[in-house]
Amino acid sequence: MKIDVVVLAAGQGSRMKSDLPKVLHPIAGKPMLAHVLDSARSVKADALHVVVGHGSDLVKNHFSHCSDITWAMQAEQKGTGHAVKMTLGNLSASGVTLILYGDVPLIQASTLQALIERVSDDQMALLTVTMADPSGYGRIVRDEILRVTSIIEQKDASAAQLKINEVNTGIMAVPSEKLHQWLPLLSSDNAQGEYYLTDVIAMAVEDDVSVATLHPEFAQETYGVNNRAQQAELERWHQARLVNELMVQGVTVLDPARLDIRGSVRVGRDVVIDANVILQGEVVLGDGVHIEANCIIKNSAIAAGTRVKAFSHLEDADVAEACDIGPYARLRPGAVLQDGAKVGNFCEVKKSVIGAGSKVNHLSYIGDATIGKNVNIGAGTITCNYDGVNKFKTEIKDGAFIGSNTSLVAPVIVGADATVAAGSTITKEVEDAKLAVARGKQVNLKWQRPSKA
Repeated sequence: MKIDVVVLAAGQGSRMKSDLPKVLHPIAGKPMLAHVLDSARSVKADALHVVVGHGSDLVKNHFSHCSDITWAMQAEQKGTGHAVKMTLGNLSASGVTLILYGDVPLIQASTLQALIERVSDDQMALLTVTMADPSGYGRIVRDEILRVTSIIEQKDASAAQLKINEVNTGIMAVPSEKLHQWLPLLSSDNAQGEYYLTDVIAMAVEDDVSVATLHPEFAQETYGVNNRAQQAELERWHQARLVNELMVQGVTVLDPARLDIRGSVRVGRDVVIDANVILQGEVVLGDGVHIEANCIIKNSAIAAGTRVKAFSHLEDADVAEACDIGPYARLRPGAVLQDGAKVGNFCEVKKSVIGAGSKVNHLSYIGDATIGKNVNIGAGTITCNYDGVNKFKTEIKDGAFIGSNTSLVAPVIVGADATVAAGSTITKEVEDAKLAVARGKQVNLKWQRPSKA
């Protein structure tokens, strides 16, 4: 059975008060539309059709890497039925068409799969929820034996129908052959003057196609985002579920309400994460890793036994076992720490290898450098790697000792077991086991400090 998925993403989202199309606003660091598409792909959809309108170029550009999307344009917003009609020319003649919404981001793949499985040649499926306050939603109208007969929109409902608390989520799965028959018959003769997709329910009943209903596991799966408050509400619900999944895997999360996951996280045993931590992109935390408070870890792998102290930022970093990072350390893209390396407080490492057992303890910048094993980098050391146009490499070999407040002007090499005296500016190679002193001679002069009159 062929599965077509239609995602409606043409709305302007005026209540978001933003120049960004609504479906590009993020939940857990990913555009809402991307969440919907991921769920659609999880049910092994044969074709993805996305209907765009407002900000269509921005939406298409954002997903330009997705070759599996067929785009449809809804130049005028004339309702959901009209939007789906824009895809008719590309929809399969048979099979199932699943209709989703780009601003309903957290629908689960398992819910969609269950909905699809209820569809046959003479049955469609509709996702509904029961709400204590159904205001604003289309009501599910049933007959005396509880068969669905129609969906009545709020503005078209009678007083009796407004008391119905089972409502339409808009998400449905329809036999594609029937959808081709029904969509051209939709009328805009209603209070909104729009073509309602929900009118296909009455058409199904008239054609003796039964309407099966399904409730999702969580009502939040069906919640749409129309404003910033609703976006924040769904963000918190989604984050709570993601954090709970980590805790089920054995992670100690010291304050579950203050951990944000904006990507995917793989964890080992006995991982501890403190408050106000953000995990972005692809993150791997090995056995016994401890992340202290207020850290940001992005697209980084941290091996077993490493401790990342408070207020540290890691991005595209590769950290080996038993390393010590921070507090207030920054590992920029290309930073590689080998076993037992230490990068201390207020240090920055960029595109550099810090060898096993080496220490960059205080207030230092290491960029475009290769540092060997058991090297000591004194406080205030910098690699002068940039001349305003090009970047140059610094190499510090095993066992070297770099004194505090040293400037290493790249390209330069410091040999194995060499020592650089504090306050030096190194511009030439330092040979193995040599002491380099490169600083101005101290002169003490007779001096009268000026004083105010």
